[in-house]
Amino acid sequence: MAKIHPLSDVQSENIGENTFVWQYSVILKNAVIGDHCNINCHVFIENDVVIGDNVTVKPGVQIWDGVTLEDNVFIGPNVTFTNDLIPRSKVYPEAFAKTVIRKGASIGANSTIVAGNTIGENALIGAGSVITKNVPANTVWFGNPAKQRGFIDEKGKISYT
Repeated sequence: MAKIHPLSDVQSENIGENTFVWQYSVILKNAVIGDHCNINCHVFIENDVVIGDNVTVKPGVQIWDGVTLEDNVFIGPNVTFTNDLIPRSKVYPEAFAKTVIRKGASIGANSTIVAGNTIGENALIGAGSVITKNVPANTVWFGNPAKQRGFIDEKGKISYT
């Protein structure tokens, strides 16, 4: 059974076993969240969002329609996802761009992930980065715009290029 703080607004019934939702979070009706996740305070999760198992989402994150977080993903505090490449007030696209964060990837605090990109398995995105293109698996990226700066192995050891 999920543990949902009474000061959160969780409309979805699709939340897995042993997932904890902290206070002041909002999760819309059609969102799907897996088992053993940790959804921290002040997180907003829109309808067309899928979150796998063992995912951590730190405070201050908004996960918009079109975003998928696979298993074992870490999303640092105040990470920003976008889903509309040409945003205008009261003008909505026919479909939102899809963004996928693959299994085991980690995104550092205050990073921005531009819509329509995929971050590969086990990739590491450094704090404050702006991701404007696809990120291959097992790579390390940081900067604005982010560039590949190295590789990361399955034990978390980084080798810089």
